[in-house]
Amino acid sequence: MSAISPNSIPKPLVQVNQWFIVISVVISWLFQIEFFLLLPFIAGLSALIFKFNPVIKIGKRFLKKDPSQYTPEDADQQQFNNIIAVSCLGAAMISALIGWSTGFYIFSGMVFLAASIALAGFCIGCFIRFQWKRLQYKRSLQ
Repeated sequence: MSAISPNSIPKPLVQVNQWFIVISVVISWLFQIEFFLLLPFIAGLSALIFKFNPVIKIGKRFLKKDPSQYTPEDADQQQFNNIIAVSCLGAAMISALIGWSTGFYIFSGMVFLAASIALAGFCIGCFIRFQWKRLQYKRSLQ
């Protein structure tokens, strides 16, 4: 098993965060409480600004093994994914504030789908970042 570097996050903690997002969106849809999305939004924003995600911090308490014994996830990639998630959650809440329910469901649905698909094993944010890096590399060769 790979050792966890300072720039990585144990996979179970990433998955806890993804589940938190999925469950928060489902609760906001089922109970029509749009601002329930403030919970993952604030957690994600905290991670972006302060490098502190309370969901991951709480999840760390429940790890059964040392963090270094889990598959590592790249922290920079997670930061990129978090920017997308926070942007979509913010857009969903702004849509709710202005009464645009279609926008609320589109933006929250994007986050729900991305987190659900990631839990199933494919990271959409990783694919987008890879394509972006590939494009940057190709441009640097010209």
